[in-house]
Amino acid sequence: MLYEGKAIQLKPIEDGLAQLLFDLQGESVNKFSKAVLEELNQVLELVEQNSDIKGLLLSSAKDVFIVGADIMEFVPMFAQGEEAIQSAVSMTNAVFSRLEDLNIPTVAAINGYALGGGMEVCLACDFRIASTAAKVGLPEIKLGIIPGWGGTVRLPRLAGLDVAVEWIASGKEQRPDAALKAGVVDGVVEPANLIAAATAVLKRAVAGELAYEPRKAQKKAPLKHNDIEALMAFETSKAFVKAQAGRNYPAPVTAIKSMQEGAKLGRDDAIKIETAKFVELAQTSVAKSLVGLFINDQVIGKKAKSWEKQSDKKVEKAAVLGAGIMGGGIAYQSAYKGTPIIMKDIAQAGIDLGLNEAAKLLNKRVERGRMSSGEMAEVLNRIDPALAYDGFEHVDIVVEAVVENPKVKHAVLSEVEGKITDDTVLCSNTSTISINYLAEALKRPENFCGMHFFNPVHAMPLVEVIRGEKTSDKAVARTVAYANSLGKKAIVVNDCPGFLVNRVLFPYFAGFSMLLRDGADFQQVDKVMERWGWPMGPAYLMDVVGIDTGVHAEQVMADGFPERMGKTFKAASDVFYEAQRYGQKNSKGFYDYAPDKKGKPQKVVTQDSYELLKPHVAATKEFTDEEIIARMMVPMATELARCLEENIVSSAAEADMALVYGLGFPPFRGGVFRWIDEIGIQAFAEMAKPLEELGPLYQLTDGMKEKLSSNSQYYTAV
Repeated sequence: MLYEGKAIQLKPIEDGLAQLLFDLQGESVNKFSKAVLEELNQVLELVEQNSDIKGLLLSSAKDVFIVGADIMEFVPMFAQGEEAIQSAVSMTNAVFSRLEDLNIPTVAAINGYALGGGMEVCLACDFRIASTAAKVGLPEIKLGIIPGWGGTVRLPRLAGLDVAVEWIASGKEQRPDAALKAGVVDGVVEPANLIAAATAVLKRAVAGELAYEPRKAQKKAPLKHNDIEALMAFETSKAFVKAQAGRNYPAPVTAIKSMQEGAKLGRDDAIKIETAKFVELAQTSVAKSLVGLFINDQVIGKKAKSWEKQSDKKVEKAAVLGAGIMGGGIAYQSAYKGTPIIMKDIAQAGIDLGLNEAAKLLNKRVERGRMSSGEMAEVLNRIDPALAYDGFEHVDIVVEAVVENPKVKHAVLSEVEGKITDDTVLCSNTSTISINYLAEALKRPENFCGMHFFNPVHAMPLVEVIRGEKTSDKAVARTVAYANSLGKKAIVVNDCPGFLVNRVLFPYFAGFSMLLRDGADFQQVDKVMERWGWPMGPAYLMDVVGIDTGVHAEQVMADGFPERMGKTFKAASDVFYEAQRYGQKNSKGFYDYAPDKKGKPQKVVTQDSYELLKPHVAATKEFTDEEIIARMMVPMATELARCLEENIVSSAAEADMALVYGLGFPPFRGGVFRWIDEIGIQAFAEMAKPLEELGPLYQLTDGMKEKLSSNSQYYTAV
């Protein structure tokens, strides 16, 4: 052994070759922290001084190569400002350039994930051999930054400008066959043959059969484009990427600018350009928010894993009651992820609807080449359609997904409890009805909890697991474990009307209703909130959710929280509900809807909506963007704060992630609490103050007042 550290080993292998092995102690994956980079620098110094080493093989002892930087170190580094960020990034670049500048050949054996910094260290090597199990990529733009360790410099020089722009601006993980085609890796082999194949390449390079010096020179030289070609390629790419990324995500275009400004420069000067742009982005609120989301995601993932470890058994077979769109979506997700499921309905028409929903989703995967027809058949075979309770004695969990009616759910839950074992966990996919109330119909309420999926089930990542007063830890643990197996983000919340997500969505809708009452144009409100970052404005969102569904949920909220959510006026949703304008489901809501060429409903502005609203709203009034944002966002924020203070949700991180994953809250704002921290609690209080007369939804909670008096934040360490 030539070197043995806490993350890296250096050992001789054969014929003057040495293996640099990444194996970070105490972690399941390899990642680059400051300490790991210092070890790498020490090892490279040893390699430089050891004339017996003729070639260097970089490999991993874990199932992944290197997943990237240790993101937990970004937060304190970013907080220290420009000088600290530049110093840290420059130190890493010096290490990677030292690797690239070795006077011996280097080969990276990529056995699993090589992402971000893990990919950039591979780019600094002379050759790259990947296993068929590898995934490579530069996903930094998803954190609001750009590759900062040479990625925007080496990738275009290695694989060309088009590949570099596509890979970096999209941030997507790439399969090894795509990487081979792009010229990013030099070979792809089966996992069992990886080290042997990479070693063989290294031997050939040492023997002079494979020229490695020209590869080093190519990555250190300017890009080989003439001025006209380069100008057209860069400007076209910037325009296209800017349109795709949108105004709130500057990183993709900045990455292209980094490549453009460094194109005529050598490696070291081009890296200085990249570093300057990395430092600039690292200090933006977008980067802080997206890094915060990444860390929050780790938090909720660890909590979900912790619950799963407490589960007394794995869910080997599931069942869903109700085979409509939701039931069919749950059945599809379960079967697709490998858990067989009984899909029961009281009518054959329901069964047909659920199976058609699953088949439609699977067909799309087949058409896109993501699944074979045989694999599709295997998934469908895991769905067992049923009109009776046969086989329910063998299931580990049942998800009730019948119509959102308390009496119907009571009857169905009571009935199914008699058909399952004393051990089976029973869940309700209710979106608003109290779990404590539903549990009244059960003999074993300890085995019962909520499992609230969001529509469409296959696309929406969040599952709210709702604990009732009598719900046991066992029921929560098994339900979370099942959600994990479905590939969902499970967040455990306590019972209350609307639970967490809907409880804070309807104050947002209440703010919208009051705006319209006071003369706002719903089209203007939609445009303002979409510019603020929401995927769709509140009128459009109501149409998509279904105005009839919204009116029902509004009533549940009003009954549960009459002081804050009870209405003293006729809201737009009530007007449209009475006029049977239910939104997209019947092609008439705030907007009319007509199918496009692909059959998807497209909104069309109609005067009918304005005529229906006219008797119930004030004369049209122009509101500023700031007024609209305040009137929409303050109610959501105060209600979310109440949920945290009442322990409906246990942390700001979980609350923020629930809204990002369940509602599409703008990721670049990092969640409601991170947004408040970013603008400052004082600024939020000033935003709310002029609106207090609108009602309790616009008044700061006790917890907010405490933060205001102490000028503290929701996030401290993160």
